[in-house]
Amino acid sequence: MEQEVPVIHSAAKDSAEKQLNPAGDGRIPEQIREISDSLSDAFARFRQSDSYDSMIDIAEQSRTYIRKKPLQAMLYSLGAGALLGMMFGKKS
Repeated sequence: MEQEVPVIHSAAKDSAEKQLNPAGDGRIPEQIREISDSLSDAFARFRQSDSYDSMIDIAEQSRTYIRKKPLQAMLYSLGAGALLGMMFGKKS
């Protein structure tokens, strides 16, 4: 899974980019490629897990509930937002 990523160069970013990618050829450094591959593998494993399936089911149930009872869903959202706002809001 090799990809070429276009790089837009600017004068201010050139020195920082040369530190990250000494070759300066616009290719993705090997460390970043390894991280990308490991994240892709982890996401692929997650998609095959039961947790992913249950998350998809819950999302579909939520969509169905919102379509059937939009006013109640909006009021629940408003209440949750107000509660979170009071919990995490500025303390005067």
